[in-house]
Amino acid sequence: MSNQFDEKGKIFTYVISKIPVRVTIQTKTHKIRGEVYVRRDARIKDELDQSEHFLAVTNAVVLGNEDQPLHQTKFLILNLDQIIWLIPDDEALPG
Repeated sequence: MSNQFDEKGKIFTYVISKIPVRVTIQTKTHKIRGEVYVRRDARIKDELDQSEHFLAVTNAVVLGNEDQPLHQTKFLILNLDQIIWLIPDDEALPG
């Protein structure tokens, strides 16, 4: 990790602070539950609009028909072209 200091001693770092957000993602073939990381004071949409073509999902569970777990992994890379919709779990309505 690299830090830089200005003439007054202020530290600048290249580390970007992000927070995990629990989400449910519908792809063309599966539903995925896991966490995506979002910059503080940003929206999930802002992360999706970045120039990256892939979205990192941690603690992911890939679900099949009737929401039965098919795969579990600590880290999954998802091609953005495969996403149909994405819902933050804390914004989902009960039902």
